[in-house]
Amino acid sequence: MKKSNPAPDSNIVVWFSNGAASAVAWKEAVRRYGNQCNVIAVNNPVAEEDADNERFARDVAEWVGQPLIHYKNPKWPEASAEFVWAKRKGMSFPNGAPCTVELKKKARESFERENRVDWHVLGFTSDEKKRSDRFMLTERENVLPVLIEADISKLECFELIAAAGIALPAVYLRGYPNANCIGCVKATSPTYWNHVRRADPEVFLRRAVQSRALGVRLVRVKGKRMFLDELPENAIGRPMKNLVFECGIFCEEPEQ
Repeated sequence: MKKSNPAPDSNIVVWFSNGAASAVAWKEAVRRYGNQCNVIAVNNPVAEEDADNERFARDVAEWVGQPLIHYKNPKWPEASAEFVWAKRKGMSFPNGAPCTVELKKKARESFERENRVDWHVLGFTSDEKKRSDRFMLTERENVLPVLIEADISKLECFELIAAAGIALPAVYLRGYPNANCIGCVKATSPTYWNHVRRADPEVFLRRAVQSRALGVRLVRVKGKRMFLDELPENAIGRPMKNLVFECGIFCEEPEQ
């Protein structure tokens, strides 16, 4: 693959999502372009993420040697998905989850209005080239696929973080496939939701109560949609390792 070559003094924004891949992408972007371009990392925080994500972000910033910018959608200073669901009277719509639209996409768009962004860097790894290509085709062309160009896989990202002496976000250790919000409403698998029930019962209860109040059937069992409070505790679907719904600046679900 021919490596990208940004012009000197280009503004490069790394969208850091508290995951291992975006952490390594930040490190790689600074290593590759830091001497000739203005590289910064931006995180769009969401209140429903695990509290240990903040510790991970501090550790990664120290490792990279740069501060991390936290940027929220000015219209949602609480940056709470629960607030968005209540205000929008829904958790998921045909065009996507409102929390993603308000707290990720519109936050990113607001940042871009206030700051010149010449290039974007995201945590697409070497084993996600199809996702990266699709992203650049449908969302943004000006993406620097630093991990793909360096041939760094998702597994290698975890290894690099471990080699740096940084503990992964606690949500990984509790069995979740990513460091996104706990109780992500884009998930429909009973495997995922029963894992939330076991690992974070208070979150499961909050999602069950709010989704019932809003009339949202979040889980699908054998093709049938149901409320979380109807989900049998022994229901299973696809293995958790296949439940990768990334929540970066553009929250997209994987190809099925």
